[in-house]
This record gives sequence, structure tokens and C-alpha cells, in this order.
Amino acid sequence: MARPNASRVINGTYGRVWVDGELWAEVDTFEAKVTVNYEDVNFAGEGATFKKATGWAGEGSMTIKKIYSRVQRKMADNVRKGIYPRFEIVGKVSDPDALGSERVALHDVTLNEFMLLKFDQKTLGSEDIPFAFSDYEPVDLIA
Repeated sequence: MARPNASRVINGTYGRVWVDGELWAEVDTFEAKVTVNYEDVNFAGEGATFKKATGWAGEGSMTIKKIYSRVQRKMADNVRKGIYPRFEIVGKVSDPDALGSERVALHDVTLNEFMLLKFDQKTLGSEDIPFAFSDYEPVDLIA
């Protein structure tokens, strides 16, 4: 078995996020995941419960440093008018010391909620942005 090499573990410091083609350099954390939905299937004479896939759901979140009012600009007026914007998000992490990079494109992204205003005394501002998506494309994967 090959000996592990700690320098090859990918470092999130090199992560980047683009929303509708615009680099959001203030992103601190980013996560996108797919959850497969299953229904139970039972058969006579079988004690086991089997599973049948019925679809999937994409969801994620990012935390950004509060520098701009990016999310409020994109959402606040539209939501009041009954318009619910959709976005394209591309996330990438590419550590120069690792064995490669990962990049994924998320399509048909909807924001589940957005903050109108938040602050805490003597605390740097940040904003959590939960989202959902209905399509994705793994663009680059680590070999």
C-alpha cells in the first residue's frame, strides 16, 4: 500500500465561486450535494427492505463575508414582485500542491432564503446562503 502524502490533501483556501459568471471572492465556505430519494420496496418472503430510487435533490450552501449587498440586489425587489430569480453557480477548488482540481457547475439554482440585514457588535459580518439546484455538471475531477 502506498504511503499517504499529506501535501496532496486538497486545501479549501484555493476555492473559488462564480455566480452568473461573476467571481465572488468573498466566499468563505461552499458546499453542494446531491441527495438520492428512495422509496421502500418489500417482497413477500423477504425480511429485507429494498430501495427503489425515485429521483434526486440538489442542495447546498455558501457563507460569504459581508462586503457587498450582492444577494439582496439580486433577490429583494424581485421577490416582492413575485419573481424568483434563478442562477448558475460554478465552484472550483484547485490547490497547487494537490493532484488536481475539482470544478462543478450548478444549473437552475434557486436561493431558499436571503438575509435583509444582520449585524453583531464587534463581529465581522457574514451571510449564509442556502440554495437548491435541479441540474449539475462535474467539469473537473481529481484523477
